[in-house]
Amino acid sequence: MTLERIAIMTDTNSGMTPEEARQAGVALLAMPFTVDDRPCLEHLDLSQEEFYRLQTQGASISSSQPAPADLLAMWDELLEANDYVIYIPMTSGLSGSCATATALAQDYDGKVLVVDNCRISVPLKQAVLEAIHLRNAGKTAREIVNRLMKKALESRIYITVEDLSFLKKTGRITPAVAAVGTVLNIKPVMKILDGKLDMHRKVRGMKQARQTMLEAIHADLAGEFAGKKVIIAAAYSGNRTEGEAWADAVRQEFSAYPFMSDPLPLSIGCHVGPGALGAAIFTDIDD
Repeated sequence: MTLERIAIMTDTNSGMTPEEARQAGVALLAMPFTVDDRPCLEHLDLSQEEFYRLQTQGASISSSQPAPADLLAMWDELLEANDYVIYIPMTSGLSGSCATATALAQDYDGKVLVVDNCRISVPLKQAVLEAIHLRNAGKTAREIVNRLMKKALESRIYITVEDLSFLKKTGRITPAVAAVGTVLNIKPVMKILDGKLDMHRKVRGMKQARQTMLEAIHADLAGEFAGKKVIIAAAYSGNRTEGEAWADAVRQEFSAYPFMSDPLPLSIGCHVGPGALGAAIFTDIDD
């Protein structure tokens, strides 16, 4: 029996850097941004540090979908050496790029399989690593896709922000809500559940917001994820020192579980700005 040759592909919303993708053997599509009308690609033209520096200085920054031509070119190149491409983009609940990719893949006669497993950031990276694990274990492309889709909803992310002005600027909250929240030091704790962004709680101050996220993870461990093999993760935007301190706090709080940590991808950074913190729980790779 001849094993299928399968290429695994994702985008930078997974938090993967070009070097990490190269080491893992993953094809990585850089997400596009516009900075003061200048087109940029994450990691290639725009580093994390440069992004938040420009954002803090008031630059007009917006994200967009990958150009169809760039997707097609990468698929065509990968199919020169592979039988199938499994593309795992960011959740369709936060962007139309997954739906666009799914439509474009219809012209590839089943050779390009687009997986909407409702994830972004560290949980999305874990899905990519699971796809690699399954491929190396000899699973077919369809078996890999089915496994990822089966586990699509086994992930939750909680995130809070330091500065409400960025949520206001991108239309996530109204100017009135931002003004009142700033005066009263109200911090929203949001969640990404089933691939969609929603409000979890509103609390007073970052200390309470951090505690709320930890409590939410504990509740998930006792509820939806009870008895499951899980990974706990932390994420952050902007200041690396503060972000790593938060990651250490999450790691210590859940020291009995495997742990991952990454900066937030810039598609989230567009909305939350620097100083955002996140915590996540998601299922680990099955044995």
